[in-house]
Amino acid sequence: MRPIRLPEPPNTTIGVPEIFEGGAYSIIRRAVIIGNGSPGSENQSIGLVRALGLYDKHVLYRVTRPRGGINEWLHWLPVSLHKKLDYLIRLIQIYSRERNYAPLPLENGGGSVGLASVLEADVKQIVNMARQTYDKDGPLLVVASGRDTISIASSIRRLASENVFVVQIQHPRSELNRFDLVITPHHDFYPLTPQGQEQVPRFLHRWITPREPPDKHVILTLGALHQIDSATLRSTAAAWHDEFAALPKPLLVVNIGWPTSHCRYGADLAKQLTAYLLGILSSCGTVRISFSSRTPEKVSKVIVKELADNPKVYIWDGQEPNPHMGHLAWADAFVVTADSVSLISEACSTGKPVYVMGGERCKWKLSDFHKSLRERGVVRPFTGSEDISESWSYPPLNDTAEAASQVREALAERGWRVKP
Repeated sequence: MRPIRLPEPPNTTIGVPEIFEGGAYSIIRRAVIIGNGSPGSENQSIGLVRALGLYDKHVLYRVTRPRGGINEWLHWLPVSLHKKLDYLIRLIQIYSRERNYAPLPLENGGGSVGLASVLEADVKQIVNMARQTYDKDGPLLVVASGRDTISIASSIRRLASENVFVVQIQHPRSELNRFDLVITPHHDFYPLTPQGQEQVPRFLHRWITPREPPDKHVILTLGALHQIDSATLRSTAAAWHDEFAALPKPLLVVNIGWPTSHCRYGADLAKQLTAYLLGILSSCGTVRISFSSRTPEKVSKVIVKELADNPKVYIWDGQEPNPHMGHLAWADAFVVTADSVSLISEACSTGKPVYVMGGERCKWKLSDFHKSLRERGVVRPFTGSEDISESWSYPPLNDTAEAASQVREALAERGWRVKP
């Protein structure tokens, strides 16, 4: 009998793909986040960095605009021009000795608590740091989000393209090749759809952005990126256990945003929402309501007046600690106003029922966002006839993890990888 030749045992040493060989220069160990002071925008960048495993290795820089007085009317200007105009205004104040303008805060909000450690985004400083530390620390991942960060992020890539990998979150509206990657929701391309084209007079088409369909630089998501995943929800549930565990069930969380140009509402929606909540209150054990810092007073007043005295209802007063993360972990269902892509995206990452209030008021690309969610079975319109004790589920949105996976693939094509 011929002896049986067994296969060679697998090599216990994990092989490294050829594109990753070559030492520290090919491994990304650190990240820079460029924010604009908006919690929603910065949360997206932090969420992506966290999903890539670099949360403990990132530094936050911030693009700041002058504030106070006439500056509140100048936010439509590019940041660089706005700062130059502000400098001119300051000179006029000095030479004319006028005191009609409100004092303007220092960069990053002056003495505001928590901002002293946030660095002002400086292109030369970040570029020099990326170049000078490249041999020792490897490439630098740069993640930016928001209109005000576009010029900073694109300049960093132009000046240090061999040392950085730049990801811009939210569509920059033009010249996508200024970045290594752009991550943006699918509905940002709504203007290019037949429905979008029909809503704009033909002579305005050339002025509507984006003008080109997504190319190889673009990662499309359904909603906004954020920091919520199953691990975060588990740890948050433990952190908020004492406050939420004993609450009567089911727990309905109501998140109220603010009207936008694509989703307008006022006291009328507040009255309708209040009526609907009273209609389903009997099927709830507890209702917890949170307003955004930008929720109009005319909206919050209606809801507080009608519901604040109800024993089943708790309305967050805006004081720290913010229970938002606890709400995501412990809620059995959500009602969210239709204006906020971020709030809806976070709620839809839990796999729990999400009811949208006011979706019929949305237009343009925001209406396309809600249509996509409904088609996926992720949300339902809030009608006031729901039985909150009857649950339903869906595959949770996983945009952040999926985007991070595609970022890793793009890095691999360049011969880089994120440190595991």
